[in-house]
Amino acid sequence: MASPGRVLICQHRSCHKLGAAKVLAAFHANPAAGVTVTGSSCLGQCGNGPMVLVQPEEVWYSGVHPDEVPGVVRRHLVGGEPVKSMLYRKFHPN
Repeated sequence: MASPGRVLICQHRSCHKLGAAKVLAAFHANPAAGVTVTGSSCLGQCGNGPMVLVQPEEVWYSGVHPDEVPGVVRRHLVGGEPVKSMLYRKFHPN
């Protein structure tokens, strides 16, 4: 699996209402070497957020809570293994 280079956190309307700003802040508070974290415009998955997209792997997380972010950073961004229980089932059905 390619190493993550960028993490996008949707900051658009529905994600914002669901707490995306706190998710973005949690990623900034838990940095991973070589990974850029950015708030993004709509990622097109409204109602399933806050949405987090890890690139270039195209790994999607949905309904992310700020307290889950350290685990994503540790397991996925540093450890290289996506957190299967948090994956967005629309794009990761298994």
